[in-house]
Amino acid sequence: MASNSKTLRSPLQVARGLGSAKHGTEHWWSQRLTSIALVPLTVWFVFGVIGHLGAGHAEFIAWMKSPFSAVMMVLTAVVTFHHAQSGLQVVIEDYVNVEWQKMALIIGVKFLSFALAAACVLAVVKIFIGA
Repeated sequence: MASNSKTLRSPLQVARGLGSAKHGTEHWWSQRLTSIALVPLTVWFVFGVIGHLGAGHAEFIAWMKSPFSAVMMVLTAVVTFHHAQSGLQVVIEDYVNVEWQKMALIIGVKFLSFALAAACVLAVVKIFIGA
């Protein structure tokens, strides 16, 4: 079999028909989009919390009961945990060499991120509906 010097695939990959995993670009774009989304969300969150530093519990709950604040808080929590999970997955894939440990850590990070995001969303919903 003739080897083409312009290809990046090894002879073994050519024989097996294997190429790139075709998901690295999607993961990269997801990281960039969530980081862009976190800029205004974080600014809103920081200014909202700073604006309520001297306020009591009732004033803070009233702020969180507004539809805009509730939606923004849910978006902040969901995007933050998705971005954190995605970043931790990259770190795990790069630095953990034992395959079963890598998979266990990635699954654990995904479940933990989902659980924490769900807990944040539930807390905002409970405040919003007044339960």
